[in-house]
Amino acid sequence: MDEKRLRKLLAGVAAGTTGVDQAVRQLEGMPFEPLGGFATVDHHRALRVGMPEVIFAQGKTAAQVAAIARRLAAHGPLLVTRLGEEKAPAVKRAVRGSRYDPVSRTLRRGRMELPMRGPVGVCCAGTSDIPVCEEAAVTLEVMGAEVIRIYDVGVAGLHRLLARRPELARCVSLVVAAGMEGALPSVVGGLVGRPVVGVPTSVGYGASLGGIAALLGMLNSCAPNVTAVNIDNGFGAGFVAGLIAREVTGG
Repeated sequence: MDEKRLRKLLAGVAAGTTGVDQAVRQLEGMPFEPLGGFATVDHHRALRVGMPEVIFAQGKTAAQVAAIARRLAAHGPLLVTRLGEEKAPAVKRAVRGSRYDPVSRTLRRGRMELPMRGPVGVCCAGTSDIPVCEEAAVTLEVMGAEVIRIYDVGVAGLHRLLARRPELARCVSLVVAAGMEGALPSVVGGLVGRPVVGVPTSVGYGASLGGIAALLGMLNSCAPNVTAVNIDNGFGAGFVAGLIAREVTGG
C-alpha cells in the first residue's frame, strides 16, 4: 500500500463511505506477510520509502520469485530485477500482464501514479553500458517518471554529448553510467546544474578492475553535483534519481 491508497482509504472512513470493518480487512495483511518460510513480503515499503518492495531475483529459485511476485503484484506495481531468461517464464505465468525485458533483466507490471517535477535523464558512455542503464530506466518508469535516454555519448567523442545538451537541461536529475575510467558523470555534472547519480559499470579492459577504476573515478569527481552508487547498480541509481525528481506533497 502506498500513501495515495492509504489516504483514499482513510478519507473514505472519515466520510462514512467506507466502513471501519472494511478498512480493517484491507489493512489486516499489513505491514508484512510471511510466505512459505523463505520470504517475508513487505507491503508497507512504498508507504515508508516511496516505492514498493522490489524483488532481487539473483540467487532465488524461479518458484520463489514467482511466489513473491504474485503477492506483491496483488497490492500494487511490481518490479523484479536481475531476472535471468531461464526464470522469466515462471514469473510471467504467476503475474498476468507482466512484461519481461532481457536487456535489463527486469520484469514489471504497472507503475506508480505520483507527480514528478520533470523528466529524468539516463545516459551511458557506450553501448556496452546499456543493460545497466535500462535497469535504471525501467525502475524510473515503474516509479512513474518520464525517462529521456541518451546513449553512447562517452568522452571519446564529446561532440555527441554536447549535441544532446538541450535534453540534458530538461532533466530534473540524471543517471549516468560509464565503465573504463568512469569519466562521463563528471563531464555531465560540469555541463548541467542537476543532481547526477553516477553508475560505474564493469565494462572495460583489465586495469578497469571490473568497475573499481570507474567507481574510484566517480567518487573522486571534481563536479560537486556528482554522487555514485555501487558497480552495475542501475536499480539503485534509478531509485535515487526518481526520488529526487518526485514532487513532495502533503505534510
